[in-house]
Amino acid sequence: MSKGSNSDIYNRFVKKGVFPPQMAFTLLIPARNLFLSPKQLISRLQLRKNSRVLEVGPGPGYFSTHVAKVLTGGKLVLADIQQEMLDKAKKRILRKKISNVEFYLCNGDNFLLPDESFDTIFLVTVIGEIENKNAYIKEFHRLLRKGGILSISELKGDPDKLTISEVKELISDSRLVFDNLFGNEDNYTINFKKE
Repeated sequence: MSKGSNSDIYNRFVKKGVFPPQMAFTLLIPARNLFLSPKQLISRLQLRKNSRVLEVGPGPGYFSTHVAKVLTGGKLVLADIQQEMLDKAKKRILRKKISNVEFYLCNGDNFLLPDESFDTIFLVTVIGEIENKNAYIKEFHRLLRKGGILSISELKGDPDKLTISEVKELISDSRLVFDNLFGNEDNYTINFKKE
């Protein structure tokens, strides 16, 4: 991906679309905890120590390091369409000496990963950026084990933010069923379960 002009980067930062890796440092600001802290997210994900977890669109790994530490007998896979973001997340994870994380570059359409590989798939302020949402939702269903959780978190201020009803509508044809809702319309996590 080309570096782009400063105005291109700024427009991608404040408008709808894929988040620019040049602004990834803004995703690491601790003030994010006011909207959703790693501790809150982890409690909403219903993780077990041996869970296999897929995080889609991890950015520089703000939540990733915390989730990986909970998975003492499990694995976290970070998937992103931007190699630059994966590189930033990998650097943070290696610096913290976390070894149960793998990195996967997505193609924007499907995941070349085995069926029923994950107990949990989660996205934080990402679903609105995905161009081919229906294809991704279909893939999430394929990738989840029976009883697995798809968790979508959306936060106030994100220009790509979907409402709770928009997320429910998006998932409605997926054979994933509503499981739980945390928070409110401004800042929420909504979980769906594969039956």
